[in-house]
Amino acid sequence: MPLNYSQYQEEVTQDVADVLKLASCQPILFVGSGFAKRYAGGPNWRELLALLAKDCPLVDKDFAYYEQAYSYDYKKIGSIFTDLYREWAWGKGRPRFPADFFNGQYKSDIFIKYAVSENLKSLGPKKGSYGSEVLDAEIAALKKISAHSVITTNYDTLMESIFPQYERVIGQQILRKPYLAIGEVFKIHGCITDPQTIVINEADYSRFEQDHKYLSAKLLTYFVEHPLIFIGYRADDPSIKKILYDVDRMVRIDIKGDYELVPNIYILERDQNITEGSYPAREKVISVGADTNIRIKNISASSFEWVYKAFGQAGSLEKIDTKLLRALMARSVELVRSSIPKKHVEIDFQTLEHAVNSGEEFAKLFGVTSLSDPSKVNLSYKYLLSGVAVALGLKKGWNDAQKLLNILKNTDSFDMKASDNKYHISIPSSKTGVIHRYSEAAVDLLRKVKNGEAYIIDRQELDLNEAAKAAAS
Repeated sequence: MPLNYSQYQEEVTQDVADVLKLASCQPILFVGSGFAKRYAGGPNWRELLALLAKDCPLVDKDFAYYEQAYSYDYKKIGSIFTDLYREWAWGKGRPRFPADFFNGQYKSDIFIKYAVSENLKSLGPKKGSYGSEVLDAEIAALKKISAHSVITTNYDTLMESIFPQYERVIGQQILRKPYLAIGEVFKIHGCITDPQTIVINEADYSRFEQDHKYLSAKLLTYFVEHPLIFIGYRADDPSIKKILYDVDRMVRIDIKGDYELVPNIYILERDQNITEGSYPAREKVISVGADTNIRIKNISASSFEWVYKAFGQAGSLEKIDTKLLRALMARSVELVRSSIPKKHVEIDFQTLEHAVNSGEEFAKLFGVTSLSDPSKVNLSYKYLLSGVAVALGLKKGWNDAQKLLNILKNTDSFDMKASDNKYHISIPSSKTGVIHRYSEAAVDLLRKVKNGEAYIIDRQELDLNEAAKAAAS
C-alpha cells in the first residue's frame, strides 16, 4: 500500500507522543516571524525595514536600492536607517516622537526602535479572530499545548496574548534571572513594550552576539531535556542555525560524519502543495557551521491544527497556578542567595533538616498537604531518565539512557519500566499520564550495561503504596 499523508500524520503524532512520554515534561515553543505573518499579517525583517523606509522622509530612495547597495545585509541597512531616523527626529520629525526622547537620557537609536514599536503595536487578533475559522482552530489547539516556555525572536506581543498567564522576560533580563521557571515568554531580540531592547541594527546584533553564549548556556538545558518545536522559521534561518550549532556542541552528535538524529527537536514547515498522496520527509539535515551538520525531525503541513494537537498530548497545566509557582521559586532563590547570607532571617536548622528528610513536613513548609508520606519514594527513586543519563555521563541525554533500557529488554527480557521494582517506579500524572522515576540501583545496573560488565537483575516487583506515589508526584 503506497504511503499517504494520513499515514504521515499518524506516524508523526505517535512519534511526538513517544517523545513527550519519554521526556515527562511539557514542550517548548521557539517562535519566529512566520508565526506573526500567519496569524496577524505581521512583517518579516525585510518587510519591516521596508515599512520603516516609507515612514522616514530622509530615506529618499526605494528600499531595493539599499538592498543592492548593501548586499542584502539587513543589519547594515538597519544601521543606515537608524542614523536617518535620528536626523529626521531632531529636525522636522520631532513632533512624531515622545518629548522625553530628546532629554539626552536615551541612545540615538531610540527613534527607529520607537517607530518599530508603533508599526507592530496593533498586531494581534481582530475582534477575537486570527483571520479565519481554520486559523482560529489552530490557535485554540496551540493554547492547549500548555508549553513549558515560549522563546521568540519576534518583537510583537502576539505570544503574550495567546498565553496571558505567562511572564514576559525581555532581552538581558534573561541573563539576570537567577533561575528559569515554568510559564515564561522569552523575548530574546527585545519587545515593543520596551523599545530600547529591540535588536535592529549592527550595534544591537554585535551586543547580542557577545551575550549569546551566556544566553545559550541558560537555555541549552531546556533544548536538551524538553521536546522543542520551531514554528515560523525556515530551516536555513540564522536564529535556528545558531541554536542548533550550540546544541551540537553540547551533545556532540556528530559521529564519524554520520549525523545521528536529535530525537526531541522538530521544525514545523508550511507546505501548501501537500495532497492526500503526499508523504513528506520526516527528517532534515541542516548545515549549522563549517563542516558541521545536524539532523532534526521535520514536520510539513498546510494546516497546523493537527500538529499543535499532537504536541498537546503532554496534557494541560490548567490546574497549576504558574504565577504562584514562579513566585514560590523566586522567594526560595531570594532566601538562599540573599536573605540567609545577609542574616535577614532566623532559621531553626534542626527543624528545617527534619522537614527536608520528611516529604510531608517539607511539603507543609510550602503550604502543600500530602496524602501520605512519600519521603521514601522520593529519596529512593530520585532520578528522571534525563537524570540517569547525567549520572552515567551520557552525551545524548535521556535518549542514550533509553537505549540502555532497550538493551536490557531485548537481551534479558527485562522491561524495567513495565513494573514497579527496585530500579523503577511509575507515578500517575495528570499532565503526562505517568512519570517514570529511577533509583541508584538503576544507575548502577545501567552503568554495567554501558560498560559491558557482568550484572545480575533483581526481577522482584514491589507493591508500593499508591497514596505515597501520588504524593511523590
